[in-house]
Formats: sequence, C-alpha cells, structure tokens
Amino acid sequence: LDNVLLDNEGHIKIADFGMCKENMFGDAKTSTFCGTPDYIAPEILLGQKYNSSVDWWSFGVLLYEMLIGQSPFHGQDEEELFQSIRMDNPFYPRWLDKDAKDILVKVRIIKYLTCFYQNEETACDDQYLFNGDLDNSGLILLFLCFLLLKKSPSDCSNFDKEFLNEKPRLSCADRTLINSMDQNMFSNFSFVNPKMEKIFS
Repeated sequence: LDNVLLDNEGHIKIADFGMCKENMFGDAKTSTFCGTPDYIAPEILLGQKYNSSVDWWSFGVLLYEMLIGQSPFHGQDEEELFQSIRMDNPFYPRWLDKDAKDILVKVRIIKYLTCFYQNEETACDDQYLFNGDLDNSGLILLFLCFLLLKKSPSDCSNFDKEFLNEKPRLSCADRTLINSMDQNMFSNFSFVNPKMEKIFS
C-alpha cells in the first residue's frame, strides 16, 4: 500500500512501476514473469500467456486489503505465498458489508472476463465502486463516487495517526556503496542536502 498515493484533488495515484511489462496494448499478450509477489495473478505464476486482465486481479487484492486490513493470500515465504495465490479462495469475514463483498467478488469475475477487451460494460455496471464510461480507445474511464478532499496543503486527516506520530529520520547510506556507483547522472545537480553533508563530512 505504500505505493498508493493521494493527490491534492483527492485522486488516487499508483507509483513505482519498476517491475511491470511495458507496451501492453490491444490484444497483446506476454509471458514475462514480473510484478509484486502479493499481487501477482495465478496465470503469471503458472507461466501462461496473459494480457492486462491481470491488473484486475492486482486491483482486487488491493481492494481486499483496504476493506479487510490484510492480504487475501498468505505464506511464510514466497513459495508458500505463490501456492496460496494459485490454490486458495479468499476468506470474507462475517462482518464485511454485503456491498463490499459483492464488489470484491465482481472484480474477480471481471478479471476472468478480461473485461478491457471482451466485456467492458461489466466493469462499468457497479455503482458501489464507480460510474464508468468508455473512451474511443476502449479504455475504461473511472468517475469516483467520492473524493478524499484535503482542507489545506498540510491536511493529514486521511492518514493514520500511528504514522503521523512517527519521528522523521534520515536513512544513513553506506558511503563506500555510493562511491562504487556511477555518479555521472548527478553531475549537473547543484543541491546537496545539508544533513547529508554533515553525515559524510
């Protein structure tokens, strides 16, 4: 969840695509093994060809975590986690709201329909999550039912107090490691954090 960001207008942005497949458009398929372990779809683990429908699987896992507070799949190590993803059905607690469970189930169904290319309308049906429309390229445009608006640039009301109470600290890097790396890409940078200067002086 640390790569899910909230912008000033209340829209959710996803960051850090260091492990993703580029140029996946139209009916393109790939068998590249990539992704964050907890969010990888079963067909990727099975070495099957897949399209962007695997993103619906990842979205479903993320939505489950946000609604229930834990991942739907578990393991002591990566091997056990991958087995859980391939074999286990998610557990839905009794206290979970009926509409919340319904959308989690529908996201899984949408994923198997590969809805971006075969059944786009299904993805746009559920008013609990969003109102949907399709643009000319066939991509789904999402219009959220609510926005997490900020009262001011420094408003932190949407963040858990547990994190707000943490004392900020600058992580110390290993100077030997830094010196061993190519620094040419930083050659025209003029700003140096004063705190870093103190650490390395």
